[in-house]
Amino acid sequence: MSDSTDEKQTPEHLFKPGQSGNPQGRPKGSRNKLGEQFINDLYEDWQQHGVVTLARVREEKPDQYLKVVASILPKDLNVNINSTDDLTDEQLIERIRSLDSAIRPFLDAQGASGSVGGTGPETTH
Repeated sequence: MSDSTDEKQTPEHLFKPGQSGNPQGRPKGSRNKLGEQFINDLYEDWQQHGVVTLARVREEKPDQYLKVVASILPKDLNVNINSTDDLTDEQLIERIRSLDSAIRPFLDAQGASGSVGGTGPETTH
């Protein structure tokens, strides 16, 4: 004899789509408490032993020391050093003229053909 499955099924939906099965959830901020406490403890330990420990690890386990250094560096490092960003147009023109006068003897000696001796036509600016 088979029982009717209609009686055993739960009514419609106990939870709406997207609703948690645990509506209470964890208290706000509880997830961060462990992390915050760990950071505080780590900082306190660093205050007491930081420099000495660093020196010891650097000497005894340089591979681990470098691993730590690499782990705290930013993943994307923008090393864009452009000393011309703040220059005016006039300052840029003056810099170009200065560079041109500095390399002109080398360009003239090489010539337009690229061979040494200046056998090619001179470049005009």
